[in-house]
Amino acid sequence: MKYPRLLSYGANNKVIALTDKEVAKLFIADTPSDIGSEAEKLKFANGINDLLSKFIRLDYDENLQAEMLVMERIYPIDYRAYEVEKRELWANVFMDEMEQLHKAGFVHRYIRRPSEISGQPFDNILLGSNGIRLVDVGISALRKQVGEKLFNKYLEVEVKELEEFRQYFLSR
Repeated sequence: MKYPRLLSYGANNKVIALTDKEVAKLFIADTPSDIGSEAEKLKFANGINDLLSKFIRLDYDENLQAEMLVMERIYPIDYRAYEVEKRELWANVFMDEMEQLHKAGFVHRYIRRPSEISGQPFDNILLGSNGIRLVDVGISALRKQVGEKLFNKYLEVEVKELEEFRQYFLSR
């Protein structure tokens, strides 16, 4: 099926533009992920800081026969047009906000795109008009859901990926 106003797609989902302020991640009948769990994690992170795209609502589109996780629309900016000093400032704020999320019990788990999936290595991290923003919480985890041991394992991996992102963001 062809999706109107398609912005991006992954292995299991497609993201479409609804308006100039909203996007929807589509959950089609055969989507293996749980829209309620994803919405809960997004709302949890939104309660900590503004790093992740804002949850707006859950909805259903009859024409597309799809459940929709509706979020704010972020218009990416090419960070390479900015001086390294400005990028350092954005990176520092991003790292501080990630640390806040980690302390609160949220880990994203998809900072670096797996090498077998096409695309840029850090394309879930966008520079927008309000600084660096993080999208796609599909495989993220909450400490209260996965327990301390698993959460800490995820966190260990994510901290390494965050340092890789920092180097990538500042050196391009």
